[in-house]
Parts: sequence; C-alpha cells; structure tokens
Amino acid sequence: MNRISMLGLAALAAGRLAAQQPAHPMMDDPMAMQEMMGPMMQVMLYTPQHLLARKDALGLTTDQVGRLTTLRSATQAAQDAAMGEAKAHMQELEQAANSATPDTSVLKTHFQAGHAAMGKAHWLALASAVQARAILNDAQRAKLNAWADSMQTWMHQHRQMMKPGESH
Repeated sequence: MNRISMLGLAALAAGRLAAQQPAHPMMDDPMAMQEMMGPMMQVMLYTPQHLLARKDALGLTTDQVGRLTTLRSATQAAQDAAMGEAKAHMQELEQAANSATPDTSVLKTHFQAGHAAMGKAHWLALASAVQARAILNDAQRAKLNAWADSMQTWMHQHRQMMKPGESH
C-alpha cells in the first residue's frame, strides 16, 4: 500500500474519533492545514523520488541520478516500515474505537504509536530531501525554487478564490 493510501487510512480512523469531538479550529478553516504544512512542502520538493521524476527538466547528470537513486533506495525501506507500523496501529485504533466498550487508554496508546510512526516516516522523507538537495547544483536548486514559488503563488490565489465573501 502506498503512502497516500496509508495517510488516507489514518485520516479515516482519526475522522471517526474526531466526529465525536467538538469542532477544532483547524476544521473551521480547511486551508489552515495547507498553511501549516507550507514550509515542509518546500523541503519535500527535494525528495529523491521527486527529483528523479524530473531528471530531464532539471538536467541531472549521470552521477546525480546514481546518487539520488541510492539515497531513494536507502530511505524507502525505512519509510515503508514506519508506514506499515502506522497502518497497524491505525487498524488497532479503529478496532478499539468500534468495540462495544471502547477503552480510551487503548485508543490513546495506538493513536500515539501510530502518530509517532507517521512522524518517523515524515522525518525520513525530510532528511532524505535535505540530503538530495545537497546533490544538486546551484542552477538546479534555483529552478526548483522557482517551481516552488510559482506553486505557492498558485495556492495563495486558489485560497483567495475559495473565499469569495472575504475582502482581499
């Protein structure tokens, strides 16, 4: 199962619990999460898999492709293991939440363990992105920064369009 579907599973499990809770400020503004994640997304542009997918547009050398491939392989197994652990805890959390007499201490244990495992997977991705960034030359980093800036501008414009009642 890929990381996106794993995150979806986690969100589904968390959603069942969240539905029982009072409204959370983040839920009042769905774009707040995007704003909070912005700095991390800037770094994630440099993940080895992202760079390798754009190797021609970035003009990566054979040496750079080799180094990025090695970095991707070294990180992938650890990320998959962390996401597998997170999935297992989210499944346990869902089972505990659906029991006839839910035990909140069991829910908390699995939530915290799943959250820690997802955090580990994210940390591995961030660490590999920073290492991958160092493999690029200045011109390649500038090109990625330009892409990131244009994406950020587009997201800002999109957020404004999604709030037509507010003055801009």
